Amino acid sequence: MTATTPVLDARLRKALGEQTIELPSWAFGNSGTRFKVFGTPGTPRDPYEKIADAAQVHRYTGLAPRVSLHVPWDLVDDFSDLARHAKEHGVTIGMINSNLFQDDDYKLGSLTHSDPAVRRKAVAHHVQCIDVMRATGSKELKVWLPDGTNYPGQDSIRARQDRLAESLAEIYAELDDDHRMVLEYKFFEPAFYHTDVPDWGTSLLHCLALGEKANVVLDTGHHAPGTNIEFIVAQLLRQGRLGAFDFNSRFYADDDLMAGAADPFQLFRIMHEIVQADALRPESGVNFMLDQCHNIEEKIPGQIRSVMNVQEATAKALLVDAEALDAAQRAGDVLGANGVLMDAYNTDVRGLLADLRVEQGRDADPMKAFAASGYAERIAAERVGGQQAGWGA
Repeated sequence: MTATTPVLDARLRKALGEQTIELPSWAFGNSGTRFKVFGTPGTPRDPYEKIADAAQVHRYTGLAPRVSLHVPWDLVDDFSDLARHAKEHGVTIGMINSNLFQDDDYKLGSLTHSDPAVRRKAVAHHVQCIDVMRATGSKELKVWLPDGTNYPGQDSIRARQDRLAESLAEIYAELDDDHRMVLEYKFFEPAFYHTDVPDWGTSLLHCLALGEKANVVLDTGHHAPGTNIEFIVAQLLRQGRLGAFDFNSRFYADDDLMAGAADPFQLFRIMHEIVQADALRPESGVNFMLDQCHNIEEKIPGQIRSVMNVQEATAKALLVDAEALDAAQRAGDVLGANGVLMDAYNTDVRGLLADLRVEQGRDADPMKAFAASGYAERIAAERVGGQQAGWGA
């Protein structure tokens, strides 16, 4: 094998064939900016239409068999019926995401609020999410906490951590034996002086205190500039506490752009750590998913492109010559070791992945196949009237 002629051997075929990437329901609504939100024809008007659109991504890539839901954005009267609808479209319900950032009561915090009544309300919301998990067959609850303060002295940093620990413990106690909780972190926004879960260390400490069913979720856009994200990935994998990824790209902050768009080399480096740790397998417990918003680009093609970008980074990571890399590292061959990585990264894997899709009975080019399907034109004509799904709906 050379850097320019990859071969789809049995090892690659198996590893790539097992890879799955979960899609966020909110990516198919109108969202994605702090300024104007640009709507598009055919935008879903309810969770059923979101799932139908997400199923198109799976249809053309074969990589996206699960859809994350967001409560209350995706509330329906009968979640078992929504799960049935998903199955009919060839996908299943994935993680259930809670919402603690759009209620007036949470102005000064939710799970960390000084008022016990507000904390009880926030805990009850998560119990509601767990009920949704039971109704849909979901096994994972994702908690992202926007809590924090804007000014020094506004509240006790330590007391807020104590309240958070108590609130999380109450939620954790409600989980079924086969459920998991993943705790997300973000170093700033919407709070600016301090954030209650600003980094992976804080998330990990809370997860360790909760128990084996609690793990860290890493959003690739939730870090300060210059952060070595693959180092965090390696550390969490070492501890067996990397529960999930939220893949997206950022240039300046939490931009939620398409995965691999801003720094494809970073995405490759992250996937290299995943492959090294043998964490690509489904049984590893790491859930790979997207967390993106599409504002100026078409939503379904944006998700297809993102899934393909993650797959390409994964294929390149699988092409790293592990034996040669280990030998160079042990020999202290700095440039040789770096060269092994760069050879894999510089390999064009698009033909290899096209061959894999054809083997699987799919079109070699998912983007072109979707464009030719006429689906976008059909939903634009059919979805006239009603309220398009968007930020907060």
